Amino acid sequence: MTKTKNQFPNLSVFQTFKTKDKEFTGEAMRQRGIIIHLASETLPTRKTRTAIAHKLAELNGTTWQNIYSGIFRDLDEVLLPLKLVEEAGRLPIKRGPKALQEQGVPYYQLTDSGLLVAASVAETNKERIRIMNNFLEKDSNIKEKDLKEAIMTLLGIAPNFVAAILRRYVTSYGEGKIDRLVPFNTEHIKKTLDDVLHTQRELLEGFSSLSNPDKEPIINFLKNVG
Repeated sequence: MTKTKNQFPNLSVFQTFKTKDKEFTGEAMRQRGIIIHLASETLPTRKTRTAIAHKLAELNGTTWQNIYSGIFRDLDEVLLPLKLVEEAGRLPIKRGPKALQEQGVPYYQLTDSGLLVAASVAETNKERIRIMNNFLEKDSNIKEKDLKEAIMTLLGIAPNFVAAILRRYVTSYGEGKIDRLVPFNTEHIKKTLDDVLHTQRELLEGFSSLSNPDKEPIINFLKNVG
């Protein structure tokens, strides 16, 4: 069943301003920041709401109090309901309301779906490879052996191509074209490919069928215009 926008919260990691289509909205930047932070940190004390707020505030040159409410809202109303993030445990505290002392402060971790989103928004290919390796540790995330090998090979030789696939895949999930992110499979990928990726596939298939002498002028052309 395909989900509709009314059924699920809005994942905004690729949302841009209507008048500035290359500039991410504040909500998109916050959600990206939360996801990347959780993909990078290992210590529970650095994965609480307050710790996330401190880190994002430092990166954005503001105070953590200014962005705490937005982070609280993104976690509780978007990332947790979408099962991209989950509570990993609770840390005991000695101060504050008695109920909070008894329950502890929650800290968070990415789910398998969250790891895939993190890979799609990773700022460097080195970081994307690390996250995808974590994602691929569980065979249930990609059940197709050929797809798993292809993705890891392409990350080494055509990282921007993989980034485009992941970006389109996650965007399609946010738009309701696919109803889940995992398992990551060819059936779902086919549903998300847009004209750009179809063009890239056509180029790859056509190029691979050429003889070596015919490939050389195309390689030179692409180098000159790239």
